[in-house]
Amino acid sequence: MRTHTARVGKLLIPLALLTTGLAVGCGGEQAGSHGVDADSTRHARARAVADAWAGSAAAQMWAKGYYPMGEVIELPEGAFHTGADKEAYATQNFVLDGTLPTSGQRKGEAKWKDGGSLRLPMMSAREAYDSVARGGNDGPHLTVTGAKLGTTTLLTSRGPATVPAWLFALKGYDTPLKRVALSPMKAPKAPIVPAAESPSDELWPLERLVGVSGGGRSVTVLAGHGACDDGPVVDVLETDATVVLSAWITGTKDGSCTSQLLFEEVTVKLGRALDDRILLDAFTGRPVQPGSRD
Repeated sequence: MRTHTARVGKLLIPLALLTTGLAVGCGGEQAGSHGVDADSTRHARARAVADAWAGSAAAQMWAKGYYPMGEVIELPEGAFHTGADKEAYATQNFVLDGTLPTSGQRKGEAKWKDGGSLRLPMMSAREAYDSVARGGNDGPHLTVTGAKLGTTTLLTSRGPATVPAWLFALKGYDTPLKRVALSPMKAPKAPIVPAAESPSDELWPLERLVGVSGGGRSVTVLAGHGACDDGPVVDVLETDATVVLSAWITGTKDGSCTSQLLFEEVTVKLGRALDDRILLDAFTGRPVQPGSRD
């Protein structure tokens, strides 16, 4: 099933497109064609991606692996009390006023409800802290007073899993900030090559997964577009084993255009819950995961 989706709040993050050599969303007839031919091409590409993954070695590796699909950081209850605290978190500005555990287990276990489990390398408290506290400016900051090892529930490609997490005590908050202690496994090599060497308005790579709805009936992704168009649209092709998302750009206009890449969150409704189906990007042929494409 393919559906066009309504666009959700724009995130305007300008980036020079010198690395791609593209001025997105400009040029009239050469940009933004989305007629019957373009629709057929996108559908054929999505079908090719779904067929390539079906029963593949990559799909089998994915089904047995540990790949987070949700946030690896859980905020304290009531976060945040002030605008300054919110700014501190957004800029990753933390101060350590205490000590962090220096010893402990080197591996942790991810456990699923069906009885499956995996033992994986676990980051230290210092490594987990450094992954959160990347700021260091003179602006507002959050104060960490200590940490201990605990657990949390994380949405993964195999459903919710109980995983180890570092619980950081924050000054002024009754509950901790939790950081998942397990890093994702390396994704398997896609069984299909990218659709093209560079994006076009007719098919564009997704930036990342933003989140999956509570019931798994919708996914929100971050999609790119240019400064002279109406934004991205994401089509979906669902099979029993996969959900393939095809991003493209609509409403392109004639004339010169600044070379900017803007990002916009797009929510895609599914015919049924995502569950353990693989969420794939039609352009790259790879799974869509949280974080950057790299």
